[in-house]
Amino acid sequence: MAKIGIYGSSFDPITNVHLWTASTVAHRCKLDKVIFLPCSSKRQDKQMNVSDEHRMNMVRIAIEGNDKFEVDDFEMNQPVWEIATYKTMKHFRAKYPNDEVYFIMGADLLIDIGEGKWKRAEELIRENKFIVMARDGINMLSAISKSPILRNADDGHTFHLIDKGLAMEISSSYIRDEFKMGGEPRYLVPDQVYDYIQINHLYK
Repeated sequence: MAKIGIYGSSFDPITNVHLWTASTVAHRCKLDKVIFLPCSSKRQDKQMNVSDEHRMNMVRIAIEGNDKFEVDDFEMNQPVWEIATYKTMKHFRAKYPNDEVYFIMGADLLIDIGEGKWKRAEELIRENKFIVMARDGINMLSAISKSPILRNADDGHTFHLIDKGLAMEISSSYIRDEFKMGGEPRYLVPDQVYDYIQINHLYK
């Protein structure tokens, strides 16, 4: 039985912190595979700055050579009304029926789910397992205990909390701003991704 982590984000662009986070989570949680899942530009709760194609290409370039990393365009191919993490996780559990599948997320998203802000939040928590990364200023145990949705599904195996060393923040929005203003974010993204952005005149 393999252990697989689903790592969803805009990846607009993918950064070195995304890669470091995925690698660290894989190491600490003994994951056999991390699947990078760029979200769709059709999502109404997010505003993308470049096309799905460019973001997929940048992720492919960034993870090339790492046998534990894969990229999947599942959400990008869904109709807008079908896009929901609950359905995404149902898809991956069906795709890997003999494996343990985890959704990787930050503690800020855990709070949103606990407050019922996500589609089918109760079913999402009840039917899946999660790797939750620390965020500055968020007490993850407190967040779980304060939410009926979270605490009633916490059987000791639902949440794998990573509380140390994963609060590093270099946002994609900061990097986009640097490109836009003529800054130099070269060492915040993989070299090949930096070159791709320059060649395709992205984030200008």
